[in-house]
Amino acid sequence: MSGILGTMLDTSARLLRLLSLLQARPDWTGPQLAERLAVTTRTVRNDVERLRRLGYPVHGTPGVAGGYRLGAGTALPPLILDDDEAVAVAIGLRSAADGSVAGLDEAARRASVKLDQVLPSRLRHRVEAVHDAVVSLPRPGPGADPRVLTAVAGAVRASERLRFDYEAFDGTASVRTVEPHKLAHTQGRWYLVGWDIDRDDWRTFRADRVRLRSTPGPRFAPRGDPEGGLAAFVARGLGTATWRYQARVTVHAPAERVAGRLPPAVVVTALDDRTCAVEAGSDSPHALVLWLGMIDEDFEVDDPALAGHLRTLARRYARAAGDGPADVR
Repeated sequence: MSGILGTMLDTSARLLRLLSLLQARPDWTGPQLAERLAVTTRTVRNDVERLRRLGYPVHGTPGVAGGYRLGAGTALPPLILDDDEAVAVAIGLRSAADGSVAGLDEAARRASVKLDQVLPSRLRHRVEAVHDAVVSLPRPGPGADPRVLTAVAGAVRASERLRFDYEAFDGTASVRTVEPHKLAHTQGRWYLVGWDIDRDDWRTFRADRVRLRSTPGPRFAPRGDPEGGLAAFVARGLGTATWRYQARVTVHAPAERVAGRLPPAVVVTALDDRTCAVEAGSDSPHALVLWLGMIDEDFEVDDPALAGHLRTLARRYARAAGDGPADVR
């Protein structure tokens, strides 16, 4: 009896190992699997048949160059995850419940509960340690519509134009025709990066402000990434386009030195060896003036509103230093 039980355990362990190998990469030959499992190719064939009876769609190609591939089935069979993979999935599910995609937070919580129930205690402790040590801050504003994300992703893959209503940060509404390039996710938000047909330039759109008008339009030839790379383009756009007030100032310092003191989203352009232009944004000119002072370099502005706030702040600092009359109100 003990011998039969041992054989069954060996077979079960081998099936789990075989399934893990099939999930790890797309294609395997029979001899490759036999070598990794330390069995014969005939045993591999028998084990593949067992997996198929359990509902795993293992596709086989006969012949010398044939092999095995794990396909997508109509049902979701159990996944085989190693310890680090299981922890990564568990933490990822809890992070997905932040509401960045409308309606998926509850699904992520349900999936997280199911995974926690089957995690071994040693892994559950690791996940709970991370969960207990992290404070999730509520993300303001609506989440992206999953139907919009799915439609945009499909248009990106098929290289099909999109036409949609869009509401800008300041509430301005417009109709846009765009060649979708990529979806970007950062800081709890989803963004569509694409080529705006009417403006003949790259643009970044917040996905939660996109309202698709119709089915995807005509096909187009995909473009390469924006100049400087996609990540840099999105970072620059988020550094200026999302602010109510934007300004360009001239800083009397080398661009390399100034850029090292600023976030990547701030655009710094060298004018010569000793000066550079800084494009930045804020919710108000006053807040921008305060921020510019933190660069700790001399600068000049052309914007009258910004100059007025500079004078107001300069007088306030002078009074604080005892160099001006008190502001009695």
